[in-house]
Amino acid sequence: MKHRAASWYLVPAFAVTLASVVATAQTRGTPAGTPPALTPDGHPDLQGIWLSNAATPLERPKQLEGRAFLTDEEVAVLKQRYDKLFADGSSDFAGGDSAFLAALGNLDRYKNPGTTENSIGMKERVFDNRTSLVVDPPDGRIPAPTPEGRERQTATGRIRGGANAAGPDNLTSDVRCITFGTPRVGGNYGSGHFGYYQIVQTPSYLVLVTEAIHEARVVPLDGGAHLPSNIKLWNGDSRGRWEGNSLVVDTTNFSSKSFFMGATEHLHLVERFTRVAPDRIDYQVTFDDPTTWTKPWTVVIRLRHTDEQMYEFACHEGNHDIMRGILVGARTQELQK
Repeated sequence: MKHRAASWYLVPAFAVTLASVVATAQTRGTPAGTPPALTPDGHPDLQGIWLSNAATPLERPKQLEGRAFLTDEEVAVLKQRYDKLFADGSSDFAGGDSAFLAALGNLDRYKNPGTTENSIGMKERVFDNRTSLVVDPPDGRIPAPTPEGRERQTATGRIRGGANAAGPDNLTSDVRCITFGTPRVGGNYGSGHFGYYQIVQTPSYLVLVTEAIHEARVVPLDGGAHLPSNIKLWNGDSRGRWEGNSLVVDTTNFSSKSFFMGATEHLHLVERFTRVAPDRIDYQVTFDDPTTWTKPWTVVIRLRHTDEQMYEFACHEGNHDIMRGILVGARTQELQK
C-alpha cells in the first residue's frame, strides 16, 4: 500500500513547547463568513475538493485541561517548530503524535539528514487556536468507553497485531481493503482529519468521495426513512436533509462487522456540513452508541477548499501481503504455545 502520509491521530504533549508562552485561555468563536454560493435549487453549494489537514489534536491534551484555545503567540511557536523540522524534507517521517512531539521541542530524535523520502510526502499542517477537535464534552476528551466498548477495542487491537486471526474473515475491513469506514475521524492512512475529500451535489443526492482508497458515499437528500433495521451495511445507511444552511446527514444500520473506535452496529451518526466561508466547510460529527461510550460526543473538522486535484490513493485489493503476514504470524504463535 502506498500512501501520501500516515495520520494516526494527534494528542501531543503541548506542555513541552508551551512552558515559556502559556497564557490564559481565550474564547474564540467561528469567524463570520460571507454568504455561501447557492445551487440552482437554492441550497448552499458544497461542491469542490476540500482538504482536511488541521494540526489540532483529536482530544485535548491533559496538560491543557480547561483551555479550549491557545493564544496567537502559542500557535506561532508551534508553527515555527513544526517548520523547523519538516520544511526542508530532511527528517524521518513521524506520523500522528510523534510528528507533534517532534515539532514541540524533541527535534533531534527525528532529524536524519540522509533521509528525504518519508517526510517529503507530508502535506503541510494548518495550525489554529483550538486545542482539540472534540467540542463536546467541553473538556475536549472522548467519553470513557463502556466495559463492552473497551472489550471490543482490546479485541480488535489484538487482531491487528495478528492474534486470534483464524482467517481473512477475522481481520478488520481496512486491512482487507474493503473500507476504511465512516466517518473518517481517528482513522488511518491519510483519512480522518488529514486528507482530501470531493463533494458532488445534485438536488436529490450528495456524493462524498474520499482520497483514501477512493470510496464514494452516496447520500439521498430526501430526508426519507432509513432502511429496515435488519439490513446492515459496512458504512451504514445515510439519509440527508437541509436545516437552514446546513446539510444534516443521519446514519444508522451499521453492520456488526463495522468498527469505529469500538462502535459497531449500534453506532448512530449525525453529521452537519456548513459552508461558513467561500473557502471553508465546518464538518461536525456527533457519535452516539450507548454500548460503546458512556455518553455521546462531537467533533468539528474544518475543511478548506483547494484547487489541487485529488488523485487515486489505492488499497491493494485483498491486501494479500499484509494478510499473509498476519495469518502466518498467528499460526506461528499457536505453534509456540
